[in-house]
Amino acid sequence: MTDTEDRYETIALPADLLWPKGRRIAVVFNVAWEIWRDGRTSGVGPMGNVLPGGLFDPNADSYGRYNAASGSRRLLDILERNGVRASILASGLVAERQPEALSRAARAGHDIVGHGLSQDMLSPMLSAEDDRASIERSTAAITAATGARPSGWVSPRVTSGPSAQRRLMRAGYRWHGDALDADRPYLQRFAEGEILAIPMSVEFNDLPHAMRFGRTPGQFVDLFVEALNGIKSQPPETIILDIFAHGHCFGRPAAAWAINDIAAHCFADPSLWLTTRAEIADHCYAAMNARPTQARHHIHP
Repeated sequence: MTDTEDRYETIALPADLLWPKGRRIAVVFNVAWEIWRDGRTSGVGPMGNVLPGGLFDPNADSYGRYNAASGSRRLLDILERNGVRASILASGLVAERQPEALSRAARAGHDIVGHGLSQDMLSPMLSAEDDRASIERSTAAITAATGARPSGWVSPRVTSGPSAQRRLMRAGYRWHGDALDADRPYLQRFAEGEILAIPMSVEFNDLPHAMRFGRTPGQFVDLFVEALNGIKSQPPETIILDIFAHGHCFGRPAAAWAINDIAAHCFADPSLWLTTRAEIADHCYAAMNARPTQARHHIHP
């Protein structure tokens, strides 16, 4: 695949876009329900260092396995008690190994999002064929587990480029979340089709918060409330705020309460649109169909 083939137009949404009921702030709770391939481990662990020489690290392996074993279910239970639905970033191996658990989450109304076959398979490190195979196998596994084909995809590490995004479009995906370059969604128009990019906001992610910066769960809550109050004090903008929680990090009892507190705070605020990425995609496509937009510029990867 050549650079020319991966070129796309960026199509902006209407400048006066609002969320349903005239709201300005959409809040999405993203639960990363992840598995690593056998013999591979999480890139982070509670010891803060890795074994030298590429040795297999049982500590990091056990830390990562907590995600699918316990942590993600606890996070979903918390959100469900608060009346909040999540966008679940599900590894394909979760769907293969825990189909009934994923099916239960889908029946509870959560948005099941493709998240690569396993968390150690990063798109830029895969060949085009391996990346395509990861997309196809993950899609088939989620569809078999839940009875519904996923409409959206967020790559491990939120990392993919135009080639992979084009493969997602060709595989039938309506949207992806592998973008950090905007506040609002935009359409990517390739030569043979379109896919909606729904950018991620990065400020409220439990892994860097806890593992990189060493902050507490209480600081996580305080940062969110402070930011929300600050946003409301500024001229209104139509934006998305993402809260990320990983089952092996804030899915543990000593930290999961922070997600409970943020969910309760959001649920009590009628000015917020508590939603999923799939619902954002539906809303944006409806807005574009109602009022055709114009291409802003070309991007050449």
